[in-house]
Amino acid sequence: MYSQEDLNSAVAAGAISSDAANALRAHVAAQRDAVPADAEHFRLITGFNDIFVSIGAVILLMAMAAIGDAIWSNNNGPSPASGLLVAGTAWLLAEFFTAKRRMALPSIILLLGFVGGVFFGLLGVSINVAGVNNGPGNETLAVLLVALSALVTAGAAWFHWRRFMVPITIAAGTAAIAATVIALIVAAVGTNNQNMETIVLSLVFVAGLTIFGFAMRWDMSDPRRETRRSDVAFWLHLLAAPMIAHPIFALLGVTDGDNIGAAAAVGVLAVYIVFGLVALAVDRRALLVSALAYVLIALTFLFREFGAVELNFALTALVIGSALLTLSALWTPIRRAVVKGLPGDMQARLPATA
Repeated sequence: MYSQEDLNSAVAAGAISSDAANALRAHVAAQRDAVPADAEHFRLITGFNDIFVSIGAVILLMAMAAIGDAIWSNNNGPSPASGLLVAGTAWLLAEFFTAKRRMALPSIILLLGFVGGVFFGLLGVSINVAGVNNGPGNETLAVLLVALSALVTAGAAWFHWRRFMVPITIAAGTAAIAATVIALIVAAVGTNNQNMETIVLSLVFVAGLTIFGFAMRWDMSDPRRETRRSDVAFWLHLLAAPMIAHPIFALLGVTDGDNIGAAAAVGVLAVYIVFGLVALAVDRRALLVSALAYVLIALTFLFREFGAVELNFALTALVIGSALLTLSALWTPIRRAVVKGLPGDMQARLPATA
């Protein structure tokens, strides 16, 4: 299976002509008439060998982490040896499975292993060098060390992107930068602030909106979604969605327990409708998926309040399942109606409706 990026690379290298590539695209599109143009494709698995290699990579990275723990017997924080071994192994494996074989799922796992290894390895080194322990007064220093580790991890993600250009890498580096900024602000405010939970949720929400805007910038650079830029945008949307959804629903009290209140439950449904309209407009489903658990909680509470105690979960599943399947089946015409209601200049920046 060849991606649009592969075809563009082949044309640039002179392996095939531009006319031949366009003819191949037209042929493949004709074979896939049943699939809407806005089905939000992205590469994950090209064959069972991807799963086979991914399982092997996960096992090997776990082995490296265990060896690192055995080498580093100090229990003060994460093991630097584990993180460095995992990161180094992930990079070496990526040289073959990403750079040469171009396998999608293993590349994602190896990228996550690399950035995770770098972060926890640096965090372990920082904690051990600084001598941070669990005693009082060390919270601010610990937060600063997290910020430092996240910042260096963002730099490592940039080097990984320059070498391998795995689409999820941009999202990983962006997450590291967001963690750096949030940790620095928390350290400046003070970890003992009584409103720390609200402050952190607000910071995460602002970071989520910023990342969403960054994702839209990548999306608008490839409105036809034919290149790697579209895959980069997909992972950025997947990162931004929970960062936007969770703070909103947490501040509404959905995460406090079963008795969230009727007003909060209705508020959850209203927010979800807004998320749905945004998802339709930008043709990305991440917001809908990230908020789904909160909607289940809200609907379960409402059905219970209206007396359907025994069937509340069944009714909730029926409503949500039916709504999602209907939206999926009618995504293209509904999206067309939503986009037509937007200003003309905004319509031009969004993916075309089929």
